[in-house]
Amino acid sequence: MRKPYIPSVGELEAFCACARVGTTTGAARELGLTQSAVSRSIAALEDRLGVALFTRARQRLALSDAGRSFRGEAEALLARLDAAATSVMAFGGQEAVLRISVLPSFGRSWLIPKLADFRATMPGMSFDVAARLAPVNFDTDPFDLAIQRSAQRAGGAHHLHLLDESLVAVASPKLARSGPLSDEAMLALPLLQQSTRPTLWPDWFRASGVDPRRALRGARFDHFDMVADAAAAGLGVGLVPEVVAERALAEGRLALASARRLETGEAYTLIYPERSEALPGFARFRDWLAAELAGIWA
Repeated sequence: MRKPYIPSVGELEAFCACARVGTTTGAARELGLTQSAVSRSIAALEDRLGVALFTRARQRLALSDAGRSFRGEAEALLARLDAAATSVMAFGGQEAVLRISVLPSFGRSWLIPKLADFRATMPGMSFDVAARLAPVNFDTDPFDLAIQRSAQRAGGAHHLHLLDESLVAVASPKLARSGPLSDEAMLALPLLQQSTRPTLWPDWFRASGVDPRRALRGARFDHFDMVADAAAAGLGVGLVPEVVAERALAEGRLALASARRLETGEAYTLIYPERSEALPGFARFRDWLAAELAGIWA
């Protein structure tokens, strides 16, 4: 049952409009209502809350202390309601929507370019994709599945291994035009750093006995796809997951700077709650994703 002190949407809209323009006449014009309708909404809201939200002087409205305190929350509530409504409206006409949380670089470099292939097999499917590094809590976060690294396991969820993480050293074709470089040759070039995983270059050079301080000098970037883009632009050598570099390598925008790879011991993992198995198209998407990765990297 609705609590009697909770405002209606119309009352909140009238309050926020009056707070912005300072008169019920101006608020009515902004909302497409009559002045008397706005006045009734303000009176009803103040009665509902038991507090004066405005002081009145010479047909002008000024926020009271209570009104100033209430305004920010009221505007935020209306903004969230608007965002929720437009988000749901965007799904109109679709048979099914999968809400996906995905690692930013994997999503941009591999998943999104492949989604059209999946849509061709299931035209009624749509996607709500969000880039996210943090683990997903399926009890509170609005996702049906997450593509994360294996270290970010979620309690009470299913985990499907997709692909072991293998890193490759990449550079622009001009920088690597003479072929794969030795570790010493790479150390003479700028080494592009991934700021959220700063130990990767020292891990790469560990077997060579290189002073790790030499491996940590270079421009820093938040995401692997930014590292790959910087390498393609000729800023230095990047160390990125092979799956992230796959398309740029195939298109010739990047070249392998070394013949070896770094196995990190982590993996890309599909994580999903039990309830997702009942969603239209989920099982097909899960199986398609696993088959695509297994077919390319087997």
